[in-house]
Amino acid sequence: MRLGGRLSGAIEVLDDIEKRKRPVADALRDWGLSHRFAGSGDRAAIGNIVYDALRMKLSHAYLMDSDSPVALAHAVLYRQWGFDVDTLAAEFADDRFAPEPPSEAMMTAFDQRRLEDAPLHVRADIPEWTQASFEENFSDDWLAEAQALAGRPTLDLRVNTLKATREKVLKALERSGAEPATIARHGVRIPAGEGASRLPNVTAEVSFQKGWFEVQDEGSQIVADLVFPREGEQVLDYCAGGGGKTLAISAAMNNKGQVHAYDADRKRLAPIIERLKRAGTRNVQVHETAGSLASLVGRADRVLVDAPCTGTGTWRRRPDTKWRLTQKNLEERLAQQEEALAGAARFVRPGGHLIYVTCSVLPEENESQVYGFCDDNPEFEVLSAADNWAALFGTDRPQPWSADMKTVTLTPASTGTDGFFFCLMGRKN
Repeated sequence: MRLGGRLSGAIEVLDDIEKRKRPVADALRDWGLSHRFAGSGDRAAIGNIVYDALRMKLSHAYLMDSDSPVALAHAVLYRQWGFDVDTLAAEFADDRFAPEPPSEAMMTAFDQRRLEDAPLHVRADIPEWTQASFEENFSDDWLAEAQALAGRPTLDLRVNTLKATREKVLKALERSGAEPATIARHGVRIPAGEGASRLPNVTAEVSFQKGWFEVQDEGSQIVADLVFPREGEQVLDYCAGGGGKTLAISAAMNNKGQVHAYDADRKRLAPIIERLKRAGTRNVQVHETAGSLASLVGRADRVLVDAPCTGTGTWRRRPDTKWRLTQKNLEERLAQQEEALAGAARFVRPGGHLIYVTCSVLPEENESQVYGFCDDNPEFEVLSAADNWAALFGTDRPQPWSADMKTVTLTPASTGTDGFFFCLMGRKN
């Protein structure tokens, strides 16, 4: 397919998402199934246009004076892919699969409007109701932080040190453009690319099948490292999900001690078994019921609560969720976080640690939760993450956002990662 056909396909997918209120992954999959003539490169290019359009939906719509799929898709090519109006028109001149051009009104708006004149939440490409939270969390830097969440994400991998070294993985993935991560000690990064370029399917690599690495955002690797598990400890991953942080913690402990993986949603735990086998872990127990954790009450050295959250820190990867998020969703997550913290705290031994993590950048889900929890549970106190950060990553690399280096927030703008919040709490003896 030429660019015109790819743009038409992207417009169809954007229209499907808008009309049927569907997740972007579902819409793209169904389009591919109904257009089997499209090759993998075509599907990747269409996906890139769709995701780029959704990441910057508000600013695209403002400049085109329209939020129609036609306007959004063309704005991607004009603003992000390096085409000017004349070059694109020439590209489509003899392409019978190219879409109809934007209306005269859209093009007049695009020619005359300037983003600097738009409302701040439009320039930030975030829902208007979240602006106050961004301002509270990031002060004068909030606009830059929000805009960074509208960029393309890299493909990040974590080397499984139980089976390989970073040098070994870098060599195996050399043709994919792999390079060492900037902060994560065992991280490998493949740049995002531009335009129609597609990321490699690293899970098809023999090295992946051998368990040499896992796909995991660098931010997720960093917060798993900050848990600072020690060999021989009893560690509980209370909201383990698919097991990404469980695997990282197990490797950090060199298969010594015990990692207990539990999630209230048993379906989320399903992928963990195969991943554990591939990784070669021997110190992980998977708990499918809360009752099986009874013997751990008051005995765990570290309890990680990777809490359910709004996922605002992952908007680069899941931009469609940005526009579906509501205040009600936030309120539901806040209640779930309080419940998770209360449930997990009872497993921490005196002198042990309770760790709270989210993939959110909203202060309501982060600082407010942990300080509120400590106020209600005075046997716990917030400890500084600064010492652990310095010991693991040093001070000469990008630093996280933090008012006091007690709690830390990772972001695309500050650390080049997804958005993550980390807090270390200690239980008094």
